[in-house]
Amino acid sequence: MSRTYTYFITLVGAVCVFFIIRLFFFADLSSRTVQSDVIQGILIGFGLAVVTVQVYGRLKGTVTKTNGWTTMYGCGEPGNGMFFRAAQALVFVGPINVPQESMYWFTNADGAGQTLSGTQNYLMHFPAGQLPPNDAFWSLTMGDAKNRFVPNPLKRYNVGDRLGLVPNADGSVDVYIQHDAPAGHESNWLPAPTGNFILWLRVYIPSAAILNREYKIPPVVKIT
Repeated sequence: MSRTYTYFITLVGAVCVFFIIRLFFFADLSSRTVQSDVIQGILIGFGLAVVTVQVYGRLKGTVTKTNGWTTMYGCGEPGNGMFFRAAQALVFVGPINVPQESMYWFTNADGAGQTLSGTQNYLMHFPAGQLPPNDAFWSLTMGDAKNRFVPNPLKRYNVGDRLGLVPNADGSVDVYIQHDAPAGHESNWLPAPTGNFILWLRVYIPSAAILNREYKIPPVVKIT
């Protein structure tokens, strides 16, 4: 959650508390009407619902940010109530599955915190033996600023262990994320739009290293 959004939620909570105290302890009962009470009740109820969802989500789920990537642990767990699911929808807008089936990460910024843009060239470097561990498959998916697939001459919208990525001599794997094809590395190219974009990393049947929060996704690094 951004600092601005945190301030906003805090402000909403403070305003709700103010109106509740004012309503019950300082309001002039003779000036109250059914219409004003209903309107205030709706607004206060909405505000308290937003704050409750955020607080509950923080207590029951864990939003994790690593190297610019964001995920939320606890999504899809049996027994999650409506408050947690509402918090997930606000905090981490990703698919909901039990973690043992799939885990998702997204980013719209590089490892330095700068917004991802097709005007720049990027690289994701996976050291030897450090591709996302799983018992099914993984994929890195490209989306434009509105999370739509990006048209490109290869009709390639994601890369992963089913694409046939070519490793380096030391066994590491580089994924090139940019608008124009990287000369000599087309097999490992994920085409980007000319404008801003987002990335999703999806891992299906993730291994214990992911479920135990030990695996670290490498950052998206801007290159020249």
